[in-house]
Amino acid sequence: MTEKKTSKAQVKASRKWEEKNRKKATIASYRRTARSFIRNHAEAEDIEELRQLLDEREQLIKEGD
Repeated sequence: MTEKKTSKAQVKASRKWEEKNRKKATIASYRRTARSFIRNHAEAEDIEELRQLLDEREQLIKEGD
């Protein structure tokens, strides 16, 4: 049997924080997923598309200021 490293109290506290901060938790999850995709699965055409999307998003953010 595998021994868990995280205590029950810590797991409970993490779940409570996630419930209280649902939007932040969702954004953090999206960020982790994006980074994992880029590091482990993206090919050249994926990276080029992501660069274009990032440039467009950055432009929208700058226009909003």
